Amino acid sequence: MLAGALALAVINIAILLVAGRPWGITAAFALWGAKLSMLFGVDVAAWSYWRGDPSLQNSLFDDVTSVTNFGLMLGALAAAALAGKYAPQHRLPWRSLMAAILGGLIMGFGARLATGCNIGAFFSGTASGSLHGLVWLMFAIPGNMIGARLRPSFGL
Repeated sequence: MLAGALALAVINIAILLVAGRPWGITAAFALWGAKLSMLFGVDVAAWSYWRGDPSLQNSLFDDVTSVTNFGLMLGALAAAALAGKYAPQHRLPWRSLMAAILGGLIMGFGARLATGCNIGAFFSGTASGSLHGLVWLMFAIPGNMIGARLRPSFGL
């Protein structure tokens, strides 16, 4: 556990030094969704959230948060493969799939409302001494309790 905590601290410091801001994750997902929407003709540049943001015109590889997320995903994939635990499922049970979609949407919506997930809002907020990290935690605990109680409804 100590090695994991030290690794997280080093990553957080490295991202702060490279990006000039604390570690975050979910802002990239909003950017990916915006870029995908633009492919289908949606004018997201007119939305107040994106107004004046140059990242809509830049490559995803120019966005530090996106590059970090790509690295996290590839690193998790490599770690699972090296541990012999990489086993993608092609036939997911319907209820498990619905639970994953619903949970992902609710958590993504909550992360954008909180301006971050457990990394951006809690971990980075707490590490920087911001009160919003504690506020995030106060809402995360009951949210986790509700989610745990709903698991049997989805066959989990």
